[in-house]
Amino acid sequence: MFDLVADIERYPEFVPLCQALTTRSIRQKAEREIRLADMTVGYKSIRETFTCQVLLHPEVAQIQASYIDGPFKFLENQWSFESTGEHSCKVHFVLDYEFKSRALALLMGSMFDRAFARFTQAFEDRADEIYGKSG
Repeated sequence: MFDLVADIERYPEFVPLCQALTTRSIRQKAEREIRLADMTVGYKSIRETFTCQVLLHPEVAQIQASYIDGPFKFLENQWSFESTGEHSCKVHFVLDYEFKSRALALLMGSMFDRAFARFTQAFEDRADEIYGKSG
């Protein structure tokens, strides 16, 4: 699952609202990989692009995205993966965000909330597609 979540370039294929994702740079620092990426999200005629730093830390099974620039006041998310067996794990996901603009928050806020509520299911469905259903 770590590899599935770390494969950010494929997000437009299955993540709700994600229309494009481009990695600007990749660098290594000790056991971690640091990516700078632009993600474009959209709904109907509204499109917004934002930049995040994505820290991949496979040694401790964690992925953290920190907001750099775009339409948010802040956006942070963290993934952690806890092994529960040879071919299974428990995934912990935390997401927190706020739009900079009150108008954008009113326009897109509830739609973002609904999309992020489906976010977990999108990753579960993608895992089933790639790795096959368990059980």
